[in-house]
Amino acid sequence: MTEPAPTAAPSSASGAGHRLADRTTLRLGGPARAWTRATDEAGLLDAARTADAGGDPLLVLGGGSNLVVADDGFDGTVLEVATSGVEVEGDTCGGAFVTVQAGEVWDDLVDRAVSEGWIGIEAMTGIPGKVGATPIQNVGAYGQEVADTVARVRVWDRAEGRVRTMFPGDCGFGYRTSRFKAEPGRFVVLTVTFQLRFGDLGAPVRYAELARTLGVEVGQRAPAADVVAAVRGLRASKGMLLDAADHDTWSAGSFFTNPVLDADAVPEGAPAFEQPDGRVKTSAAWLIDHAGFGKGHGLDRGTGVSLSTKHPLALTNRGDGTTEALLALAREVRDGVRERFGVTLENEPVLVACTL
Repeated sequence: MTEPAPTAAPSSASGAGHRLADRTTLRLGGPARAWTRATDEAGLLDAARTADAGGDPLLVLGGGSNLVVADDGFDGTVLEVATSGVEVEGDTCGGAFVTVQAGEVWDDLVDRAVSEGWIGIEAMTGIPGKVGATPIQNVGAYGQEVADTVARVRVWDRAEGRVRTMFPGDCGFGYRTSRFKAEPGRFVVLTVTFQLRFGDLGAPVRYAELARTLGVEVGQRAPAADVVAAVRGLRASKGMLLDAADHDTWSAGSFFTNPVLDADAVPEGAPAFEQPDGRVKTSAAWLIDHAGFGKGHGLDRGTGVSLSTKHPLALTNRGDGTTEALLALAREVRDGVRERFGVTLENEPVLVACTL
């Protein structure tokens, strides 16, 4: 589906005064060459078109929770997505269709969903970032992922120079991936529409740890508000709930995705979750820990970075770290897991002007 693109001028400035370290949850990254903040869709589109017309590299920035940015910064334009607005199209027997601007804070949407009795995203509370980023990574936690509830995604297709509406079948959703991620830089998300069921009870609990915390069996349901409280408690215990005073939360969340392997490639003793395609998903955190990289690994080296002291899957900035040091630690962990188990971990956050 193609739609006309409105025009408007976003606010623009030199990027010299904007360090990406001030806009990412890792608190790492140098300055951008230029910086544009778009507060409405017209400005978002205009900024993307302007960058493309001039051949200028473009970094679309939401909440900065999934970015690892080079110490030298980004030699291009940062497009900060600050659009806002939530529209409920109507309540039907199929649930509420909720269209959300890309710049809305994800956790605010989760809170509103619970208060309105919209079910299906409650277990993803506490995930930092903006709504527009969620379909790109197919964000998920504790047995839920956004692909479960996405009805459509409106995007600016930079390759074709047009606004498109993409439905779930167009999005290529998979475990922590999507067509948007597979074609990096091509699509700028404008709005996401979710189809959310009605009720006070959350969706059936799929994650064993969450079920135990709630005191229910896997597959049973619990009040959505209880699910939110339980998940936030679990996330806090693992350093996965943002807290400026806690360096364990100065991270990009889970740095590596859980590997999906052939059944005979899963290390003995590792967690194993059967997938629809016959393969098995195992735990990156288990592999990291059992390869000798426990919680807090690297903390005593004086490099300013380490694994979280609460969870081995998060690489953290202890306050005086650098991206170079963080990536060196990531390589050490990745290579150590590969040497020990023959499994190559893949990074989850996006690397900007740097490589792993």
